Amino acid sequence: MFPFLTILVLLPLAGAALVRALPDGARGRVREVALGVTLLEALIGLVMLTQFDLGDAGTQQFTETYEWIPQIGTSWALGVNGFGLSMIVLALILTPLVILAEWRKDKKDPARTARYLALILVLQAFMVAIFAARDVFLFYVIFEAMLIPLYFLIGGFGGEQRRYAAVKFLLYSLAGGLIMLVAVVALYFVGPGGEQAYLIDNLAGYDFGTTPERLMFLAFFLAFAIKAPMVPVHTWLPTVAETARPGTTALLVAVLDKIGTFGMITLGLVIFPEASQWAAPVIIVFAVISVIYGAIAAIGQTDMLRLVSFTSVSHFGIMVLGIYAFQQTSVEGAALYMFNHGLSTGALFLVVAFLIDRKGSPYVGDYGGLQKVVPVFAGTFLIVGLSALALPGLSPFVSEIMVLVGAFEVAKIAVIVSATGVILAALYVLLTYQKVFTGPTKKGLEKTRELTLRERLVLWPLIGLMLVLGFFPSLAIDYLREPAAAVLTTINAEVSE
Repeated sequence: MFPFLTILVLLPLAGAALVRALPDGARGRVREVALGVTLLEALIGLVMLTQFDLGDAGTQQFTETYEWIPQIGTSWALGVNGFGLSMIVLALILTPLVILAEWRKDKKDPARTARYLALILVLQAFMVAIFAARDVFLFYVIFEAMLIPLYFLIGGFGGEQRRYAAVKFLLYSLAGGLIMLVAVVALYFVGPGGEQAYLIDNLAGYDFGTTPERLMFLAFFLAFAIKAPMVPVHTWLPTVAETARPGTTALLVAVLDKIGTFGMITLGLVIFPEASQWAAPVIIVFAVISVIYGAIAAIGQTDMLRLVSFTSVSHFGIMVLGIYAFQQTSVEGAALYMFNHGLSTGALFLVVAFLIDRKGSPYVGDYGGLQKVVPVFAGTFLIVGLSALALPGLSPFVSEIMVLVGAFEVAKIAVIVSATGVILAALYVLLTYQKVFTGPTKKGLEKTRELTLRERLVLWPLIGLMLVLGFFPSLAIDYLREPAAAVLTTINAEVSE
């Protein structure tokens, strides 16, 4: 079989090397080279998508398994079911759009641009690899390795506090990763062992014993909760959002943070089903706290980038609620929300970035009355903002309602409380729009430029996808139904025992 996944990992790495190796005379073309690599990557991904067997979406496809470190039973094992495929597609969509969004940054410093774009391409390779990893040890290695490009993207490019933000991000992530490492090592000693001891399929359903399973689950869950991010281990995110480049933050929140919820489903529920059931009531409580706290905190923000980051804390709480409700509809909805949230939040960070580019300020109070000056910009901002509050007709609505309806049967109070997050979302979106775009035009904003063609090419495809999936959600749900059923079969088998 054609090694789609390995090529999708290696191509951006080769592109990163090429971008860094370009001679000084060709450095002015680094943007075109990087964009070309990501578009080629997206084309290969599209071909892979057409080859995916939708009728067998619950099983791993495009599998590749090569011996790596046989002494500890780990392999270079890649493959995707509907869950992994949706996340890879999201990464392949957003990466070229982020490069296009950042097109004008550092235009007079091609060497700096080359460093930034090379790191973005390395990050894309890691995004593909981690969502395709079928070996727990390989997953962990990628989980930690991607901290390197992220650290340099945050600490090397952004605002005055970027180094502080990078260190804070690194400390939180390393803490979770090191705790997870203890559980990864423990898996080898209490697991089935053998040449493929870390293969997820071999670990699924294995009886580790009640106490070891629960301890290992907690170690994995903490790492995933930091990545997600959930209250109270979320505080690194607003710091990063207000200091890093918006393109970096867009990829981090829209795609990379999904490693947390993706890991909860594909590793936590599958490998530790009993422990997942045991911990679910407490996790649901923290999920609800995240929903409400994130929304209230968003309302109180004056910095638009911090505001968007807190909306994501709230949205991730809904995803986690859907996962640990253990219902077919709620798990499907959570997986769909992972994709739709990526479209919505990626667009939200980028449209805010375009606004900041025009005045140089992220603060809501520095704007006002822009609707009269830039009506296309205002309309685009409003649609993207409405996607964050899950307006019917836009794709986040479908996934959010699936989670709430699916979870209602087993967690009525949690759903009722979480539903108030929708009301709070309307407040933080509409109040921000009102302050920035309505009323009299503030002095100095009369000549604000309208959305450019490049900016429209970044935002409008994301809006188009949200509209298509809002009216035809089955186009995405069909990829997620069977994987959700397979995960719940593991959980239900544990319950029946």
